[in-house]
Amino acid sequence: MVKAIIDITDEANRILNILKAKYGLNDKSEAINIMAGKYEEEFLEPQLRPEYIKKAERIIKQKAISVGTVANLRKRYE
Repeated sequence: MVKAIIDITDEANRILNILKAKYGLNDKSEAINIMAGKYEEEFLEPQLRPEYIKKAERIIKQKAISVGTVANLRKRYE
């Protein structure tokens, strides 16, 4: 485990307190760990998530359709 002394804004401090209360955490370090986990899920390497890989595999297996022109495409889906 890494120990760190950090400077945070008042707003960040309020957010950490809200997270502590919401999840019933013991201290702010647990709140920071939750924030880091959520950030990782949402923003870091989303293309490698298992659900993304399954979706990509389904798309790859689909057959391409030939529609010719844009007018033909519109007729097909209107």
